[in-house]
Amino acid sequence: MTAGRAFLIIIVAAICTFATRAFPFVVFGGKKELSPAVRFLGSCLPSAIIATLVIYCLRGITFTPSGLLNAGIQLLSVGIVTVLHLWKHNILLSIGGGTVCYMVLLRVVPNWMH
Repeated sequence: MTAGRAFLIIIVAAICTFATRAFPFVVFGGKKELSPAVRFLGSCLPSAIIATLVIYCLRGITFTPSGLLNAGIQLLSVGIVTVLHLWKHNILLSIGGGTVCYMVLLRVVPNWMH
């Protein structure tokens, strides 16, 4: 791939990203009252998205002897995310803390087992 083609791809991606970010402000901007359907979606979708992500992340858990260690690491990390979020109400801290916990446990615990 040439440098010009890569630059063109980056420009198109930037324009598309800007357009998708600006779209809600263009459509719903100003002093217009939001429809009840949009308000309902705004209240229920965040919880539905989080539930979907949790299910997606934990879909591969197996409670067999060979998968029990990994299942414990995953469930402990989910618990850390939950506790951090209930304690500080900071999404970045919760997700970051859970990710760091998972990565550290994934690297450290199997070495303790050998």
